[in-house]
Amino acid sequence: MHIGLVIAKIVTMALGFIIAFQAYRGYRRSNSQSLLYLAIGFAIISFGAIIEGILFDVVGLTFHNAGTVATAIVAIGMLTILYALYGRDPQKVEE
Repeated sequence: MHIGLVIAKIVTMALGFIIAFQAYRGYRRSNSQSLLYLAIGFAIISFGAIIEGILFDVVGLTFHNAGTVATAIVAIGMLTILYALYGRDPQKVEE
């Protein structure tokens, strides 16, 4: 794998985990489940950013299969974020 691509993937992963951490902190302060799902979604997407290279280089999957798995993981993270944005927050419903 090219060093530039590895650096870009690591930076992308780090930024995603920073966003996830900040969303989690927001959840802890406000107890809003939406922020918890947002944090989980960004963590999943961040993991998806690096898993393709790991599956291809370390595990030995074909590029196509590694890409398919990585895309599925990112899609799950996006669905989680979508739920955070459009799902019902029990705390808000009770108010």
